[in-house]
Amino acid sequence: MYIRYLILCIPFLTAFFLKGELKPYKISGYAQGTDYAITYYATDSIVTQKGIDSLLRVIDESMSLYKKESLISKFNKSDSGIEVDPLMLAVLKRSFEINRDTRGIFDITVAPLVQAWGFGPKQQKGTPDSAAIRQILGCVGMQRLRLKQNFLAKEQACIQIDLNGIAQGYSVDLIAQYLEQMGAKCYLAELGGEIRISGRKPNGSLMKIGIEGPDENGIPGIRHIAGLEHGSITTSGNYRKFHQNGSKKITHLINPKTGYPLDNEMISVTVYAKDAITADGYDNALMAMPLKEALAFVAKRKDLEAYFVYHQKDGSVADTLTLGFKKLLTDSTKPTNTL
Repeated sequence: MYIRYLILCIPFLTAFFLKGELKPYKISGYAQGTDYAITYYATDSIVTQKGIDSLLRVIDESMSLYKKESLISKFNKSDSGIEVDPLMLAVLKRSFEINRDTRGIFDITVAPLVQAWGFGPKQQKGTPDSAAIRQILGCVGMQRLRLKQNFLAKEQACIQIDLNGIAQGYSVDLIAQYLEQMGAKCYLAELGGEIRISGRKPNGSLMKIGIEGPDENGIPGIRHIAGLEHGSITTSGNYRKFHQNGSKKITHLINPKTGYPLDNEMISVTVYAKDAITADGYDNALMAMPLKEALAFVAKRKDLEAYFVYHQKDGSVADTLTLGFKKLLTDSTKPTNTL
């Protein structure tokens, strides 16, 4: 009887020891002009920093404006266009979708405007006048691009693209894909503040992330804590990256329709979506909308949730969020309003 009991238990004991204990492994480094940090749970160190860095280098070779020989740099220098690789092709396809969905507010052809306002890869002195802006706008607009199979064509040689508003989110998605291919099913991957999460911690608790925003004095801080089991959170804001021109703050976020930096009540927008390319692609577009319009836009889309920090008419800082985003919060602090 005892022997029979032991024989029956052997498969369960073997499975227990083979499964082992999940432990946290951390990888951090520097890529794409910013920091990245990865935490994954596994029985062994199945993912290495060398593997992550190699992946990020391949992405840079495709879409980094700061590499002269990258694919995007070659397109920007070309007269009529080039063949793109699978990485850029995936980002371009999603960019065209979001451009149509936002009616042109999200636009990757803002590159010459970003450069003119001093936020591009080349050093820039001074600010452009209205005549210069009008001239540049003749080279802006995704309707001037054509994507046929893997060839990206442009109507004029002056058209240049900037994928910084979406490529970093895609990079996080590729990191997540790589982690899963290596066997890591439970992880948190962050690159430049763009985050993707899968699974719970071994103790069953949700992975938690801080939702940042500025206070009344413009000083960044954690405003809320969100708990996620799956999905991505990205943030776009105008309180970190800007130039000062006298008393006027010039943000790095440019309106592709007017040619001028954004100047509305928005301070930051944090977006939740299933994948980081989607969240990253929409956060800048929502920053460009008036608050009421942005709230209505998100409310009509089941795959998006958002949290907004904005200036009220008296200049004070307030926040609001969608009901779906409120459900992600684990802290007791309540934002001003909910939709």
